Amino acid sequence: MTKVRVRFAPSPTGPLHMGGVRTALFNFLFAKKNGGDFILRIEDTDQTRYVPGAEDYIKESLDWLSMIPVESPWNGGDYGPYRQSERKHLYREYADQLIESGHAYYAFDTPDELEAMRDRLTKAKVPSPQYNASVRMTMKNSLTLSADEVRTRLDSGEPYTIRLKVPRNEEVRFNDMIRGWVQVNTNAMDDKVLFKSDGMPTYHLANIVDDHLMKITHVIRGEEWLPSAPTHILLYQYLGWEDSRPQFAHLPLILRPDGNGKLSKRDGDRLGFPVFPLEWKDPKTGEISSGYREKGYFPEAFINTLAFLGWNPGTDKELYTMSELIEDFSIERVGKSGSKFDVDKTKWYNQQYLRDKTTEQSGPALLEALTQEGLNIEQDKLPAYIDLMKERATFVEDMVEGRYLLEAPVSYDQKTINKKWKADSEGIVLSLIDLFETTDFEAETLHAAFMNHLEKNEIGMGAAMPILRVLITGQGFGPNMFEIMEFLGKENSINRLRKGIERLKNG
Repeated sequence: MTKVRVRFAPSPTGPLHMGGVRTALFNFLFAKKNGGDFILRIEDTDQTRYVPGAEDYIKESLDWLSMIPVESPWNGGDYGPYRQSERKHLYREYADQLIESGHAYYAFDTPDELEAMRDRLTKAKVPSPQYNASVRMTMKNSLTLSADEVRTRLDSGEPYTIRLKVPRNEEVRFNDMIRGWVQVNTNAMDDKVLFKSDGMPTYHLANIVDDHLMKITHVIRGEEWLPSAPTHILLYQYLGWEDSRPQFAHLPLILRPDGNGKLSKRDGDRLGFPVFPLEWKDPKTGEISSGYREKGYFPEAFINTLAFLGWNPGTDKELYTMSELIEDFSIERVGKSGSKFDVDKTKWYNQQYLRDKTTEQSGPALLEALTQEGLNIEQDKLPAYIDLMKERATFVEDMVEGRYLLEAPVSYDQKTINKKWKADSEGIVLSLIDLFETTDFEAETLHAAFMNHLEKNEIGMGAAMPILRVLITGQGFGPNMFEIMEFLGKENSINRLRKGIERLKNG
């Protein structure tokens, strides 16, 4: 049985979009589920679009998400190099092979001539002007020029490209693992450029050659590559590699939250959420784009978000560890339709993982956030602080809102005071002070004593609890009040109640 080998092949042209990360994830899960290899290849054939720092960004993103390729530019492997720019010497022989077999040709058309061709076809109301079987014989290429003239042009160093010769009126069929049978008539295809005038292959040739030489068994990529798949099928056929051609799976789009179109950076900027895994600083403009890591998201939450954008386990289970995802993942359960991105669901995932984090996991980040706010906490108090705050928090930084656990409030929630401070409120608080002075300061004991006191003295919960909370914390709502008091201790809690009465009496 052939070992499964899949690849994630990003281009280093900027930050990695979350759609690209999802493609990497589904490749990673498929490989691990099937006992195969997850490979990373940098597709940098277009050097004009290369952006410094982009390759390091890709590596750091995958490291953060614990999706480590077994072969890559950084750790090597048996099928390297893993940057296409370093494989440049490999591609020309396959382009020449296609020319010799009559499946490709030299094209000497200048940019101006190509533009004139498109203008001519547009004026003739041709729906999709393109360089194809019906046009190629009107252009300047090795199919229309004599062999001697072609040789003269090549020998003189005249710029040229190599184009695929797509046959007229044939059916190209392949079985997509997600979409089923796909069939395209070649009359709808153009003669794609395989080799550019700068001596570099295009994506179409390079990725086919690389996938073959790297023994890739399955190509799992985004839906945007589906229109190119028929070209790739022809290349496998023309190069004599049909028997070893990988299976294709084209993933559905990630859509805007309203479902209207593909999710873009502009949508994230407009609606206030990241579309990149990590923060990115544009080396040219200095513009900084936010990332999920820097926004306080856990990698587990981001992974869960991406997994459910297109895949469905067929159960009600919503929270997965990576090992559980690997166990349950199936490419057959990836849908064809685009998936709407839900930023609230992403926050919900983060909240669930925050609640599950131990003090050892979330403590260092919390200590840093508290320090930045000028707050100090004793190390032995940290676990209790985290337990109190994380139920209502979405991010670690949200737990800084519990500063009232570390320092007495300097102001009180005015809405609660206006609504709940009555003529008898001072007397109620004083009676509670007397009660607490003789009560063991454990949350359950405090709660029982409080409830018994209210019942015995016919005091309504609404008359006592809001005032108790606001005088101790300054807030109108928050975690369990008696757990807060246990955290603060008897002396601190009672002092806050006494000072609160004096401040309200004195205006």
